[in-house]
Amino acid sequence: MSFDPFSDLPSMMPGHVWLAGAGPGDPGLLTLLAAKALSEADVIVHDALVNEDCLKLARPGAELEYAGKRGGKPSAKQRDISLRLVELAREGRKVLRLKGGDPFVFGRGGEEALTLIEHGVPFRIVPGITAGIGGLAYAGIPVTHREINHAVTFLTGHDSSGVVPDRIDWEAIGRGSPVIVMYMAMKHIAAISANLMAAGRSPDEPVAFVCDAATPSQKVLETTLGRAVEDVAASGLEPPAIVVVGEVVRLRPSLDWLGALSGRALLTDPFADRHRKDSA
Repeated sequence: MSFDPFSDLPSMMPGHVWLAGAGPGDPGLLTLLAAKALSEADVIVHDALVNEDCLKLARPGAELEYAGKRGGKPSAKQRDISLRLVELAREGRKVLRLKGGDPFVFGRGGEEALTLIEHGVPFRIVPGITAGIGGLAYAGIPVTHREINHAVTFLTGHDSSGVVPDRIDWEAIGRGSPVIVMYMAMKHIAAISANLMAAGRSPDEPVAFVCDAATPSQKVLETTLGRAVEDVAASGLEPPAIVVVGEVVRLRPSLDWLGALSGRALLTDPFADRHRKDSA
């Protein structure tokens, strides 16, 4: 007897909306519940960061609606997207709102859920693997490591108006968070790096930019806080990108498992230099 991994999972109902995360890119990182929703939904309202390979799992005949929001490009207004979900649900359709990463991590899932509540539309939240964890893992960078950090801060590099958020306490974060993971920060890295160095971070602190994380086109730039602006400009890399600041970036030569699949020789002791200094 064959095993059906979906058999004990809840099914989508007409007139309901599922707010689901698609993960950072690789379709293999979809949760079982998100994959089941793709196979059952009548209409899938997806954003710009959902990998097209994930959408190939949609059931035949499902309607795909693009509702992406990209900085600096013409985009649907958030209120219009939220009301569109209400409209589709009221038509008695099974509605999947599919977002890259996790809908509750800088994904505006909370805003959409509140609109559904306002209009009496039942919904389910399906968490996904956020790019700030999964995308960095595909680059061989852990967000925590016992010998490096016991805390990590996740922040967004721009607010709803498209500028660096002025409500972020850069001095406190710069002083108190050993690892900083930033979404939507690449275009504002000049201001952000200046804020962090003004808060006391060293210009020599390692920084990595992971572009198109967890996709076949993934690219990683390793640099430092002091050289980040210059190196990003020279690289020609473009968003979407996850940016990480902190000593965990130094683990990449040992943990770049994707690079190892292509022949990269990984270091067995990423802390060799530290150990030599400690024993000197």
